[in-house]
Amino acid sequence: MTPTPPLLGFVAFSGTGKTTLLVQLIPQLGKLGLRVGVIKHAHHSFDIDQPGKDSFRLRQAGASPVMVVSSKRRAIVYEYPEQGEIGLFAQLPFLVASELDLILVEGFKAEPIPKIELHRPALGQPLLYPHDPHIIAVASDVQFSCPLPWLDLNQPEAIAQFIVHDFLGC
Repeated sequence: MTPTPPLLGFVAFSGTGKTTLLVQLIPQLGKLGLRVGVIKHAHHSFDIDQPGKDSFRLRQAGASPVMVVSSKRRAIVYEYPEQGEIGLFAQLPFLVASELDLILVEGFKAEPIPKIELHRPALGQPLLYPHDPHIIAVASDVQFSCPLPWLDLNQPEAIAQFIVHDFLGC
């Protein structure tokens, strides 16, 4: 079995900007030579294909999995009965890990993996790091005293450097 590349989680309360940061961070990591995959946790049912499209109609008809392939992209949608909360580690085999240098994880707050917490004091939510020993840094839009490394949430280039140098040790 191919070893899994390092996992790095991004955790925060809803509305803090996890996806926004990852969209800015991924190109920065790519510029630094990393091949990055992402696993995003969703708390609800979701569709990646659009109603009316063939893949959607095939899935609605009961096909599972449905694979859509083009010269540039592959997507596989599996349907399964509601099974309660899903675990991160059960999902890793479905990611083509052998080609990746790093897997960023959005959500999966309770999983025991290294994480960067995103925090916006203006939202009035408590910090997660005091109760989660797996949080290795806090990224915020306001600097504050913290025993962990503080990262500027508005500087994705600096966060990418932290990931490469401090987390990956490259």
